[in-house]
Amino acid sequence: MIDPELRIGVVGATGAVGRVTLQYLVDRGYTNIRTFASWRSAGGWLGQFEVEEATARSLGAGDLDVCFFSIGTQWSKELVPIAAEAGAVCIDKSSTFRLNPDVPLVVPEVNGERALEHTGIIANPNCCTIPLTMVLAPLHDAAGLKSVRVATYQSVSGAGSDAIDELRAEDPDDHLLRMDWEFDGVEYDEEVKLREETRKILELPNLPVSATCVRVPVVVGHAESVWIETEEPLSPAQAGQILSAAPGLRYTQVPAHGHAIGMDDVIVGRVRSDASVENGLALFLVCDNLRKGAALNAIQIAEILVGAALPSYFGQRAS
Repeated sequence: MIDPELRIGVVGATGAVGRVTLQYLVDRGYTNIRTFASWRSAGGWLGQFEVEEATARSLGAGDLDVCFFSIGTQWSKELVPIAAEAGAVCIDKSSTFRLNPDVPLVVPEVNGERALEHTGIIANPNCCTIPLTMVLAPLHDAAGLKSVRVATYQSVSGAGSDAIDELRAEDPDDHLLRMDWEFDGVEYDEEVKLREETRKILELPNLPVSATCVRVPVVVGHAESVWIETEEPLSPAQAGQILSAAPGLRYTQVPAHGHAIGMDDVIVGRVRSDASVENGLALFLVCDNLRKGAALNAIQIAEILVGAALPSYFGQRAS
């Protein structure tokens, strides 16, 4: 648990992920929290917290110890370095810094020790990369990974609050769901992120990873069908036992999309043989993308830092 005296900033606090981040912190008993958003939301209130405008001046004043950012790539690129230079440890949810070799990309259950290598910025992975690597890591430790194929079915909350409002406002039968990712003619950038982030987190730079990502008309919860080829034989029963014992995972025979809503754990199941390749396994997982897929993972990263350091750790770079 984070030291309750830490001066915490939640940037993008009025968005879908920001609101969940704030609620987690409040539920843990933290009160020394400031909330930031765009000028449109400044002056409003989130419970007892008045919303401030997120600017270079407000975030660069040197009066924050840890800052959670959920504001998108453009604003993260501008504001995160400013807050970090002022002494805050910045945990950023955007894709801006994830593949920067000097910035740790962290899933606490998989590579939490990498958080300790930061120089002011830590990247929070993609909301599908987090649960995927949590499942892949223990299987790799047991039998080695040879290749991974994954198809994701991602809820609209991954595209932000406006996408949620749009889905709820329309007749589901008439809703024309758009893929909101950039497309280069071959891949969506979401598919590239999933592949490259998985390789970085697992420290397997040459791991073959093939991904297909789609949005589905669901408000919350991402699902993934995963096909794995391992170096050594691993039966479905053995894989199930491994996954049942892995941190942050909940093993069930038949996970469904709705099982993940409001859950901190990643739900995984339907583990079976895949006869199309040697040593093949297939499985299915679901995750609340606003919780473990975003907000909770970021808070767990901060908890690692506090658990490994003296209370004076935060802010020491600014002194």
